[in-house]
Amino acid sequence: MKKSILLLALFPFFGCAEMQQVMNQLPQTQQMGLDISGGLKEALNNGISKQVTKLTATDGFFRNEAVKILLPEELRKVDATLRKIGMSKLADDGLRAINRTAEDAVKEATPIFVDAVRNMSFTDAKNILMGNESAATSYLQSSTSTALYGKFNPVIKNSYAKVGADKIWSNIITKYNSIPLVNKVNPDLTDYTTTKAMEGVFKMIAVEEKDIRNNLAARTSNLLKQVFAIQDKK
Repeated sequence: MKKSILLLALFPFFGCAEMQQVMNQLPQTQQMGLDISGGLKEALNNGISKQVTKLTATDGFFRNEAVKILLPEELRKVDATLRKIGMSKLADDGLRAINRTAEDAVKEATPIFVDAVRNMSFTDAKNILMGNESAATSYLQSSTSTALYGKFNPVIKNSYAKVGADKIWSNIITKYNSIPLVNKVNPDLTDYTTTKAMEGVFKMIAVEEKDIRNNLAARTSNLLKQVFAIQDKK
């Protein structure tokens, strides 16, 4: 994809020299180019449709340890202090609210990933195919991070109000800052949650790609079978 966004060890194919030899043996036609890029697009689209959508479910982030958003360093002392003075429920509500916000945002920002995949060129695909084990990750992050952040951030901000996280955290921060002798805090939770939501999305896309790469049964189309067969010859 060209944009998300958030994790992923994609396409650990041959070394460059070996892959170049394989690529040189393939017919250098436009159709072959479309097949290669098409196969990679389909793999990434599968990651979006099968895995990223899981994050939009209730507690899709909160109950998935791989992507669960934990508190930033600045707020861990807030969490610990609240629990010490008998406000564990409020602390729990605050953590869940952050994750609920990310779930809500992913529903609206997914089209960025779809557009990015659609815009992948043959050159992009070939570089990914011939690259190192993190080539697709680097491609996705470099080509989507700016646009993904720009989309996620306002959605996250609106989601804080939509799911009630703004009121929960306003209450938490007010109570904490009213405790004698503590250093007052005023964290930018929108920025933090945006970054963590992006990381979570990328991680879930990686789950599906890894399955396609390692599991023949996961290659559910002839195109996936043809393109990823190149990898199997290593």
